[in-house]
Amino acid sequence: MSLDQADPAALPAAGPATRKTGRAAGGAAGRRGHDRRAGRWWTPWLFLAPALLLFLYFKFIPMVSALTMSFQDVQPYLGNRWVGTENYATVLQSDGFREAAWHTVVLAAGQTAGSMALGLALALLMEGQGRRLGFVRSAAFLPVVVPIAVVAELWRIMYHPTSDGMLNSVLGLVGFGPSGFINDPDSSMASIMVTGIWRGAPYDMMIFLAGLTSVDRGLYEAAKVDGASRLQRVWHVTVPGLRSVFSILFILAAIRGLRVFTEVFLLTNGGPDGSTEVVMTLIYKLGLEQNRLGVGAAGAVLLFIVTLILTVVVHLLRRRESK
Repeated sequence: MSLDQADPAALPAAGPATRKTGRAAGGAAGRRGHDRRAGRWWTPWLFLAPALLLFLYFKFIPMVSALTMSFQDVQPYLGNRWVGTENYATVLQSDGFREAAWHTVVLAAGQTAGSMALGLALALLMEGQGRRLGFVRSAAFLPVVVPIAVVAELWRIMYHPTSDGMLNSVLGLVGFGPSGFINDPDSSMASIMVTGIWRGAPYDMMIFLAGLTSVDRGLYEAAKVDGASRLQRVWHVTVPGLRSVFSILFILAAIRGLRVFTEVFLLTNGGPDGSTEVVMTLIYKLGLEQNRLGVGAAGAVLLFIVTLILTVVVHLLRRRESK
């Protein structure tokens, strides 16, 4: 009789010793697997090492150096002299820094509100599936991937102050006279704000499009049955459903606005008459043009602290709302 044909009742029952041996063998195999996995804990860090080294050398070490320099009178090739908080006092008591800080806040607030409003409008217009919509979304997203230097040069040409400039020609068609745009102290800040909104809105649009997929479609149908208009459905259904998206985008847009530099530097360099001077351009001029590296580093540290406080406050407000 073969083993397959044997009566199961005739086979010897597994005794305690057999079960104990099986458990021991299984436990040993589990320990070997765990030890093998534990021995490779460093594998992910091995892949992350090149990026971490780049971050360490080009970001974290310069951050520590800037913090140290903010307490020193930096004298290249002559040795630095410790001055304590003198650089911070110089920055905070400077009329130029206060004006630059105010310009930065105004520009950040305008760009944040404008880019989020325009991004939400574009997301609502382009929500859905379809090949044409995919092409339009890609076209609308182009300002984000275009280098900021190219964007600034494009808008500088469009803002040409003469009557035959591109935007002034359009204004002439509707009966408005030519504007100085970035060459006029009264309109230079608004002109830079429009450029920032044009570039930042497509990024916000893509985040809003991702957030719209989580809004319950049944709420739209219920609101429509109740007689709500399209605008009311957006205000009472869409906006509350995107509350978490709004908070995330607010942080990102606010940080982007507080750190604005390239477009201001390339379009106006803080002019005319200092009407568009922001904290980043002022730090650049103090540190690299006037060779006051300690004062510039102190301004950079203050900007970092303000950005950190803003991020923490918004995060705490989000946690309080979620409870």
